Amino acid sequence: MRTTFMAKGHEVERKWLVVDAEGQTLGRLASEVASILRGKNKPTFTPHVDTGDHVIIINAEKIQLTGNKLNDKIYYRHTNHPGGIKSRTALEMRTNYPTKMLELAVKGMLPKGPLGRQTIKKLHVYAGPEHPHAAQKPEAYELRG
Repeated sequence: MRTTFMAKGHEVERKWLVVDAEGQTLGRLASEVASILRGKNKPTFTPHVDTGDHVIIINAEKIQLTGNKLNDKIYYRHTNHPGGIKSRTALEMRTNYPTKMLELAVKGMLPKGPLGRQTIKKLHVYAGPEHPHAAQKPEAYELRG
């Protein structure tokens, strides 16, 4: 009798991948990165185990948005004080906080709860072309499509 394979957290081999965001569309990049972080691109994927790889995103400041989203898309946050809602457009986010913009997009595509919080820690986003993870020997990853 055969049983279904279930990966164990300590047996997972994790790779480091570098994704270049230059000229990529925000949502399409984020969905593929979220899939890699979860490990859905591996045959050993197990829904309740973190089987994904580490992902380094470079050139976050050169991410693209389609249509008029740069002016129309608004990011909200709250200071936890009465009347403390703050908002920024996507253009302000890309100019001032490009890493935060990508992190929020990917985080929204991950599971909510302990597994999602553990998974998002494997995402490393940098605004420019440099990153400090050369010691991990990351491989370049080509996005589909």
